[in-house]
Amino acid sequence: MVRGMRRLVLLLLLALAPARAQEAVHGGPVRALAVSGGVLASAGFDQSVILWDPESGRARAVMRWHAGAVNALAPLPGGGFASAGEDGRIALWPARPGAAPDRVLEGHTEPVVALALSPDGRHLASAAWDGTARVWTLADGAARVLDGHRGNVNGVAFRPDGTVATAGFDGTLRLWPEGAPPATLAEFGLPVNALAALPDGTLATGGVDGALRLVAPDGSVRETEAGTRPVVALAVTPDGSRVAAASLGGSVTIWDAASLRLLHTLEGPGLPVWSATFAADGRTLWTGGADRRVRRWDAATGRPIGPLGGEATAEIPAGADAHGARVWRACAACHTLTPEAANMAGPHLHGLFGRRMGGVPGYAYSDRLARGDITWTRETVADLFTRGPDTVTPGTKMPVQRVDNPDDLRALLDFLEAATR
Repeated sequence: MVRGMRRLVLLLLLALAPARAQEAVHGGPVRALAVSGGVLASAGFDQSVILWDPESGRARAVMRWHAGAVNALAPLPGGGFASAGEDGRIALWPARPGAAPDRVLEGHTEPVVALALSPDGRHLASAAWDGTARVWTLADGAARVLDGHRGNVNGVAFRPDGTVATAGFDGTLRLWPEGAPPATLAEFGLPVNALAALPDGTLATGGVDGALRLVAPDGSVRETEAGTRPVVALAVTPDGSRVAAASLGGSVTIWDAASLRLLHTLEGPGLPVWSATFAADGRTLWTGGADRRVRRWDAATGRPIGPLGGEATAEIPAGADAHGARVWRACAACHTLTPEAANMAGPHLHGLFGRRMGGVPGYAYSDRLARGDITWTRETVADLFTRGPDTVTPGTKMPVQRVDNPDDLRALLDFLEAATR
């Protein structure tokens, strides 16, 4: 009886216990990173937030509280963190977190995708896909709603004087001075995915066209091509001398902010990079992406220092088709092939063919997939990756991903048929 109670207590404390390095791996793409009080936090599509000791590379705690992917993190005064995501809620965590956050800020009706702490530490800003941004007073939770963008608001930042800046799908960069009318600082004509502020008031934006743009306080714009794929994350050194741009193409580039000269291109696994942040001293850059790893880089040289935590390699059955296994790599960021594997962002795929959509017991499906009105066959899986999950199952939590090459799609289907039996 005593032994059974001890086991129960251990299971209940699992989400809070310091994790061994080999155990702390996100079960899906790493969507957000932030540094606070000497601790690094990462968050991902697997609905978890992991707190890391940057020096040892080991995890201090793993929190699973959000009902959906965690898209955004921000430091809080005192060494805590704010997290937000698909469920539209913002959780405020202390430096030593428990099973649930200290406080929850609610008001957004769609996923929150960006957070920012004000320079004086008194306010938290959030950007969401409900078309609004909000400025929350941390002391009492009161919120000022910033409504004016047409479509998703993808980025939010505070300039040094405390003015809030936002950017979004409508391609505009807007300023929201308190007590004064909002102003449009720049219009780019294409969606903006990421926003960051430099100490001199310059705003950095990352666009769907792969461009990095620096917008001065007077509205003048300097730009460079950071890659051929959309830029989805930006990071700025505390002194504002360098800007890092991460893209869906897997590249991370570091730029000199004064001259917009390319300093380094970081060579990673070649998968989409969703998040980046610099250490407080500016000497280390942290990145996270579709390979489920948090990677660290020497910001001065661009050399990799090594990933945190354990290996995130996906299981590949012996004898599997090599071509199909290569295509499967993108799926392996969110799914496993066996039901015994660890928590992932998506359900396991064991017994996929012949299974009805939404049929894995215990997995928290989105409302659309929970309907179960599709049976997975070669034809329906092919349709999913041809037209895209956003078209076939609108409202799904699954990231938009298509397989346009017919040979790749055929190889993936062959692989799944053999590997999920």
